[in-house]
Amino acid sequence: MPSLSEVEAIGVVGAGTMGNGIAQVAATAGYDVVMRDVEAEYVERGLDSVEDSLDRLAAKDALDEEPDAIRDRITGTTDLDDLAAADLVIEAVIEDLDVKRDVFGDLDRVTDDGVVLATNTSTLSITTIASATDRASDVVGLHFMNPVPIMDGVEVVVGEHTDPAVVDFAHAFAEDLGKETWEADDKPGFVTNRILMPWINEGIRAYDEGVADKADIDRGMKLGTNVPMGPLELADHIGLDVALDASETLHDELGDRYKPAYLLKRKVEAGDLGKKTGRGFYEYE
Repeated sequence: MPSLSEVEAIGVVGAGTMGNGIAQVAATAGYDVVMRDVEAEYVERGLDSVEDSLDRLAAKDALDEEPDAIRDRITGTTDLDDLAAADLVIEAVIEDLDVKRDVFGDLDRVTDDGVVLATNTSTLSITTIASATDRASDVVGLHFMNPVPIMDGVEVVVGEHTDPAVVDFAHAFAEDLGKETWEADDKPGFVTNRILMPWINEGIRAYDEGVADKADIDRGMKLGTNVPMGPLELADHIGLDVALDASETLHDELGDRYKPAYLLKRKVEAGDLGKKTGRGFYEYE
């Protein structure tokens, strides 16, 4: 395992919302990044998202250098072999255990022994993902919060066989990106989603059962508990499909207290996924 001072190149697998956000913050911190996805269209879309995000931050004087300089540190590719020279690889593909295990099996093949392999999973077992490799000691959870360039936190998740030195490295890397970290054991949902998903689902049930209208549920939680978003607004922000997937995973693992709200399922079936589709519990331009 390289020391943090030796890390120069970062690989990111997945160019979607989380992947391109991770690529952006790594490039902003001075690392060279190779961002890979399965289709060139997805890669270009991810690079465009990075450009848009950097331009918005520059307009707020929130960058220490020109956006183009940061963007130029990110290379897009569809070839997983282009991550062979990476000193650290972070996986950020869809929240599907089989897909993630396939990715980690391939990463085990293309990267050198000792290269840390991190997963951005928000609910799935680090230990099970790591078992797709011959180097489970090098696998760790690095769960970034969405939107990655804005949110300050990263959850470091420890698998059954994760080397303590890899855990320390994960904390140090995230902190080098300007993030603050906390640590969780490899239990379903870790800290964040284990607590967050029941909160979101109960907010949806309260709305569906007529306890209050959606605006008052969100306003009541913001003013009553000092959170920046209420449960319905936050669900829209996360993506209702993502919230449903996380809830179903936790329901399977931990039982009925994590059962997804009926209205959440109905919204997803209707294609109203929140902010990213322009409509969820609220409507967006």
